Amino acid sequence: MMGGVTAADVVLGVLRVAVFGTALGLTVVSYRAYRTHQSKRLEYAFVGFAFISMGAAMTNMGATLGEYTIYFEIAKTIPFLVGFSMLYASLYR
Repeated sequence: MMGGVTAADVVLGVLRVAVFGTALGLTVVSYRAYRTHQSKRLEYAFVGFAFISMGAAMTNMGATLGEYTIYFEIAKTIPFLVGFSMLYASLYR
């Protein structure tokens, strides 16, 4: 069915919102932990989760825009790269 919304589209939309909600929840929890304990490790983890949340939001936004460009694909990959790098740094500090 061309142009219509299928059940798979709805499931994908719900899953994308769940990923964003989970990432945002992790960001809030890591921020609270950082504010309570004020360590560099927790600061890096908070920043990492914030960037991952941004990447998840951009993924959701791209789905609503319709047509993808290679530049948007690059732009939405960068927050994930920064976020996971910050998490990596938080574990190795």
